Amino acid sequence: MDYVTAAVPHPRSEGEGPARSARRSLAVALMSGALGAAVALLATRQRWSMGTATVAGDAFPLSAKGSDVTGVPAALAIVGLAALVAVFAVRRTGRFAVSALLALSGAGIVVAALLGATDSSALDDKAAQASGDTSSVVHAFDHTAWPYVAAVGGGLILLAGLLALLYGGRWPAMSGRYERNGAVRPRRAPVVDPDRPEDVWKALDRGEDPTGA
Repeated sequence: MDYVTAAVPHPRSEGEGPARSARRSLAVALMSGALGAAVALLATRQRWSMGTATVAGDAFPLSAKGSDVTGVPAALAIVGLAALVAVFAVRRTGRFAVSALLALSGAGIVVAALLGATDSSALDDKAAQASGDTSSVVHAFDHTAWPYVAAVGGGLILLAGLLALLYGGRWPAMSGRYERNGAVRPRRAPVVDPDRPEDVWKALDRGEDPTGA
């Protein structure tokens, strides 16, 4: 007689796929979010644009850092970094809202950085200060690659936010053993069954009276 056998999936193997995906997405989100914030902050401190202004008939070179052009990328990088940490402090609806804030911070950095690459207003202000003429503008405007580096940093933060929106519900949260005011929740004493000798011995080892007297 022939027997037909069917392969029964192990319960542990069924849950390994989602668990592995959650761990992988968590690692990628943490790495991309932290790296993106660092890259965006670093890029805003570099020279974004350059040009020349006419001062007393001579060409005067000018340059502007990213923070001179726009303060949005640096501010949103800090917001995104805070949101990345806050993702693990909240759950359910709160986690979804913080994840959305993380994604929006990254998108805002990308938009602000790309707009700043062609913005000459910061150099025009410096040209007016250098020449003493408010109508003076910068000539031979050019920009560096740093605005695009900031945009890449924003893209990494955006990626972290999207991963949090998709997989954040499977990520762990901060231990619920701690109350909101920072106090540690007291642990409940195990119930001792006097009819079970092992429970009585464990209670005695903890320094408790198993008789309840």
